Amino acid sequence: MPYRLPATLLLLPLPALAQTAPTPAAAPPDSARTVALPEATVAGYGQQLPLRRTAAAVGVLSRADFERFPDNALTQAVNTLPGVRLEERATASYRLSVRGSTLRSPFGVRNTKVYYQGLPFTEASGSTPLNLLDPSLLGGLEVLKGPAASVYGAGTGGAVLLSGRRPTAPGAHVSAGFTAGSYGLRRTTAAFETASTTGYLRAAYARQTLDGYRQQSALRRDVFTLDGEWQPTGRQTVSMHALYTDIDYQLPGGLTRAQFEADPRQARPGTATAPGTVAQRTYYAARAALLGATHEARFAERLSLRSTLYLSGSRINTPYLIDFERNTLLGGGGRTVLSYRTALAGRTLRVQAGAEGQTGFKSARSYQNRAGQPGPLRYDDEIRTLTGFAFAQADYELPAELLLTVGASYNRLRYRISRLSDAATNPDGYELSRDFRPQVSPRVALLREFGPGLAVYGSVSTGFSPPTEEEIRPSDGSINQALQAERATSFELGARGKFWQQRLSYDVALYDQRLRQTITTRTTDLGTQLFLNAGTTRQRGAEVAVSGWLWQLGAASYKPQAASLGGRASGSGTGAGLSVGLRAFVSYAYNHYRFGSYETGGKDYSGNRLTGTAPHTLTAGLDFSERHGFYLSPTVNHQARLPLNDANTAYAAGYWTFGSRGGWRGQLGPLALDVFGGGENLGNRRYALGNDLNAFGGRYFQPATARNWYAGLAVKW
Repeated sequence: MPYRLPATLLLLPLPALAQTAPTPAAAPPDSARTVALPEATVAGYGQQLPLRRTAAAVGVLSRADFERFPDNALTQAVNTLPGVRLEERATASYRLSVRGSTLRSPFGVRNTKVYYQGLPFTEASGSTPLNLLDPSLLGGLEVLKGPAASVYGAGTGGAVLLSGRRPTAPGAHVSAGFTAGSYGLRRTTAAFETASTTGYLRAAYARQTLDGYRQQSALRRDVFTLDGEWQPTGRQTVSMHALYTDIDYQLPGGLTRAQFEADPRQARPGTATAPGTVAQRTYYAARAALLGATHEARFAERLSLRSTLYLSGSRINTPYLIDFERNTLLGGGGRTVLSYRTALAGRTLRVQAGAEGQTGFKSARSYQNRAGQPGPLRYDDEIRTLTGFAFAQADYELPAELLLTVGASYNRLRYRISRLSDAATNPDGYELSRDFRPQVSPRVALLREFGPGLAVYGSVSTGFSPPTEEEIRPSDGSINQALQAERATSFELGARGKFWQQRLSYDVALYDQRLRQTITTRTTDLGTQLFLNAGTTRQRGAEVAVSGWLWQLGAASYKPQAASLGGRASGSGTGAGLSVGLRAFVSYAYNHYRFGSYETGGKDYSGNRLTGTAPHTLTAGLDFSERHGFYLSPTVNHQARLPLNDANTAYAAGYWTFGSRGGWRGQLGPLALDVFGGGENLGNRRYALGNDLNAFGGRYFQPATARNWYAGLAVKW
């Protein structure tokens, strides 16, 4: 089983949870009683509190959730979380929205802080390269929704915490897998791990190639990870993590509605005045590395210090329609957190304080794109970024099962852009500095428990999200000195608990987030993304998640058929049985997002729907497993129609999609096998999973893959 159990109260398709739960040795074979699950904990706010004692909306995925879907993309698993949308415009070109629109993110991830294995994965510039990760190497995910200022600094969207996979049992193990699918999909994975009572070491490799559904959409990605953890003494833990990715994927470009309806598989065609993406050989290629270490010292039972240092570097080549960018990035930073627990007036008080700092250097050169090759130099920039914050948070256990949380952070950000050459207008270059005004972002929350069946909380939090380097200096080489940071205030009420004899878990959240200086985007006729502040927006919504067993056979009533391949139950030394039965989940989000005061170019968009956000999203699924090892996990997804431009004159149609994975897990001598297959978009729905918003010429649509199939084999010994 994974090193940390996911939070079943919040979500979702978690078939592994009950499978890993130990039960009494004597249970009748036909017992339908529910297996008692261990208490779920959440690490997001630094206190390792049970989810029922966490006064915030937190979404959690375990390794088992990723295994419900093919490992070729992150989107299917992440989109089972209410209020979270991960879109994929081109193959592996992700953008993420947490309680907000993708209006600001034509590509990449903005206004949301991401950590990988405890290391800052979001660059100092504010962008997050999720395309560097392979889903098979992830062990879990937590999403803190809304401004998380008290712990993670700047950000209006929240924070995402990614963890790697850890050994599930002591000893040495080797695993490998292969998957083949439609449109040239090929995946190969391999891992070696060894674990003892004082630490572990795990090395893993994943390779994926894809011809692509559309023209100009092929992919090749190689990812290698090395993770280790040791306890040199009983009061110290040291961990080290390394990630290396070599990725190359093509960029097909956006289509007009007529082109999308005529042939969704085509790349953006050329015109009389501009070539298309095939002629220009548009693609994204990167080699990137991340190396970090964490040391935790427990000075006493009540006092601990956790410190992290990291270094990162990447080389990126990207031919767009007109320009060819060559970027070299170097980054580094650290984070330290001091935690203390004491008693105040006879009640437990937990306090933590810390700081985080990041620095980045980017050498950015832009050339004319000559059919995928660099032409004459357009400009040569050096960008230096320095960002950091200090924070403090206190959790105080009050009478009557109340928990009060108070926190705040102090944030700074500075850019310095040096233009070494500008062949067109200014060959001597210039230098520009941008220092954003320091911001203090507080958060206050109160929670009350009413027994195991109900916990209610409320919170008020603020946050700010400064422009990223790509927004201040877009690909056309211009410098946007007028762009201001977004600022948000969020009010939230939530409830979570269990019902129907503790079989079903539920989580409900209502929120009202008000954003000032909202950053929006528009696309030029040459495909360049430009950014501006759009005044105010008001984002009100509701999120509901229900999950649990509809029918269950007790875990101790039969012997396990398979050892774990991805964090599920193990028959090799754990003694835990496998629960079988039928589990269901439903995840729904309602988004009432509107522009407030927004006037631009002589047009008034006040009151319009927020661009790129659907008012309704729904995901539901079943997880069926039986005693001989066969399993089936069907899933249905829905997204309502959404506006494609600020004027709300163009919309993308809503859609329903259906997919399923099934297979058999069993033991063959010393080998644990997982033979699986499945399909996505089985209804062959024509839709776009990531549109180009406010696109010039109506080129809004980035078609998603049609009906597709996959099959594979995973083995562990």
